[in-house]
Amino acid sequence: MFSSHPAATVSVPPTSRVRVAVTAPDPISQEGVLSQLRRHPEVDLCEDLGSATVALLVEDVLDETALVRLRRMVRSEGARVVLVVGTIRESELLDVIECGAGAIVWRREATAHRLVQAVLTAAEGGGDLPADLLGRLISQVGQLHRGGADRTGTFLGLTPREADVMRLVADGLDTTEIATKLSYSERTIKNVMHGLTTRLHLRNRAHAVAYAVREGYI
Repeated sequence: MFSSHPAATVSVPPTSRVRVAVTAPDPISQEGVLSQLRRHPEVDLCEDLGSATVALLVEDVLDETALVRLRRMVRSEGARVVLVVGTIRESELLDVIECGAGAIVWRREATAHRLVQAVLTAAEGGGDLPADLLGRLISQVGQLHRGGADRTGTFLGLTPREADVMRLVADGLDTTEIATKLSYSERTIKNVMHGLTTRLHLRNRAHAVAYAVREGYI
C-alpha cells in the first residue's frame, strides 16, 4: 500500500542492512546520492545491480530511455526500485507504477533522511509517494475505475505484466519457466506473484488464476 511523505520511519536492525545500488545520469548526481546514503548504517552500498535488494535510479525527466532503464532494473535484475526524479508528467505516472517503482522521491526533496526512508520502505515491499503524486494517482485510478480511460490492466485489477505472468501460471509453468519465457529474473516473478496476491487478498496461485479467469484477463 502506498504512503505519502511524510511517513513513519521504517527501522531495520543493523544485521538486516539493505543492499542498495545507485544509478545516476552524471558523476555529480551519483556521488551526491552515495554520500547521502553512506551516513546511514541501515544501507549497504553495492555496485552490482544483480546483488542489490533496492535499485535507486536518479533521473531529471522520464523520457523513454529512462523508462527503459527502469523496466530493465525490475525485469532483468529483479530489484525493487526507488525513483528519484525531477518531474513526472500525468501520463507517465501509472506507467512508472506498473513498471515496478516502489517509491518515488522528488529530486528537490532528496535529503539523506528522505532517501533512506524510501529505500527501507521499498525493501519491505511497500510504496512511498510524495503527497501530490499520491493525490494524482488516486485521481487516475478513480477515472480508470469509472471507465474514463481506455487502458488494459489497471492498478485495481491486473497490470499487463501481472496478466502475462498469470497466463503462464494458468498454462502450468513454474517460476523458473515463467522467468525464462518473459525474460525476467525468478525474484521478479516471485515479487509479482506476492504483490498480486497481497493487493487483491488472494490465497494462493490457484486463487489468483481463478480471479484472472473470472475478470477476463486470461
